[in-house]
Amino acid sequence: MAKRKVLVVGGTGYIGKRIVKASLAQEDHITTYVLQRREMGFDIDKVQLLFSFKKQGARLIEASFSDHNSLVDAVKQVDVVICTMSGSHSGSHETLLQLKLVKAIKEAGNIKRFIPSEFGTDPSRMGHALEPGRVTFDDKMVVRRAIEDAKIPFTYVTANCFAGYFAANLSQMETLLPPKEKVTIYGDGNVKGLDCFGQTVVGHLYHFFYEGCLTNFQIGEEGEEASELYPDVKYIRMDEYLKLYL
Repeated sequence: MAKRKVLVVGGTGYIGKRIVKASLAQEDHITTYVLQRREMGFDIDKVQLLFSFKKQGARLIEASFSDHNSLVDAVKQVDVVICTMSGSHSGSHETLLQLKLVKAIKEAGNIKRFIPSEFGTDPSRMGHALEPGRVTFDDKMVVRRAIEDAKIPFTYVTANCFAGYFAANLSQMETLLPPKEKVTIYGDGNVKGLDCFGQTVVGHLYHFFYEGCLTNFQIGEEGEEASELYPDVKYIRMDEYLKLYL
C-alpha cells in the first residue's frame, strides 16, 4: 500500500507543530510535507523549527498565499491537506486566508481529504455568540461554505478548544496556571474597560464555562466521538488532569 502524502499548512504554530510531530511518527504510512510560507519574514524560531522537521524526515514545500499558482503546485504534490493556521482575535484574517487554499485545492482536483483549521468550538452551533468574539465563528462558517460549495472531501475537527489549555487556569485571563492565592470573578458589577482582545476572551470564557456550549449537545449522525474512533488512546478526566498542578 502506497504511503499517504500529507501536507500540513501552519506547521510552526501551536497546533501545527504537534500535527507535524504526529504525522512524522506515522512514517511507515505517511510522507509528511510542511508548507514553507514565503511570508514568514524574519522569524528565526519558525525557520529553525521548519528545518528541524526536515531533519526528521519532513519535506518542505515553498509557496505563498499571495501566489495562487504556487499553492496549486504545492497541493498537487499531496493527497491530504491539514490546515492549522490560527485566527486573529481581532479579525481572524488567517481563518479567511484559508479561502485561497480552498480555491487552490479545487483547481488542483486531486485532494482526497481536506481538514481546515477548526479545532475549537463547533462554529455551526455558535450563531448566537457575543461580539466581538463572534467573528471567529462567523469566519469559520464562511470557510465551511466555500469547502462544501467546492465539493471538496473534508473532515471538520472540533476539539472543544483543547480543554486543558483553558481549564488549568480556572478561567483567569492573566495566566495559564492555576492561581494559588485568589481568583477573579468576572462580571461582579465593577465594569472595567477591555480592549477587543480582552472582550473576545471574556466572551469565549462565558460561552465555554458559564453557558456550557462545549457540552450542551448530543453528537448526531453528522459527527463521530473521538473516543469511539480511537479507543486505544488513554483519555484522562478533568479532575485527574488538574491534579498535575497540585
